[in-house]
Amino acid sequence: MHVEIRVATADDLTGELVSLTKWLQGQRPLQGRVRPVRRPPGPEELGGPVELLSIAVGSGGMGLVLARALTTWLTNRHSDVSITITTAENTVTVEAKRVDDALPLLQEVLNHVGEADAD
Repeated sequence: MHVEIRVATADDLTGELVSLTKWLQGQRPLQGRVRPVRRPPGPEELGGPVELLSIAVGSGGMGLVLARALTTWLTNRHSDVSITITTAENTVTVEAKRVDDALPLLQEVLNHVGEADAD
């Protein structure tokens, strides 16, 4: 199962997306599971920009690992950043300025990711 993560910010979207990508790829349990996804290039573009991150999440607590990694990353943001996490069943948006409520919400959404694969 895959989880999609989009970043939104009023400032430097590319910088925040690069930061999140590096952060998640640096988390040992997530290594090799994080893949930047580019949107198709426009008619005047040579290549499309990275639009979102796709994370391969299976069973074995990977949802909790991802929830904690995202919460830690959001805690260290100094700007108005939000992330939107999409699973096969749910979509949730979490803002950095409201990160105190983020971990329980992310755990709820990501806890059940991969359970269908385990059955």
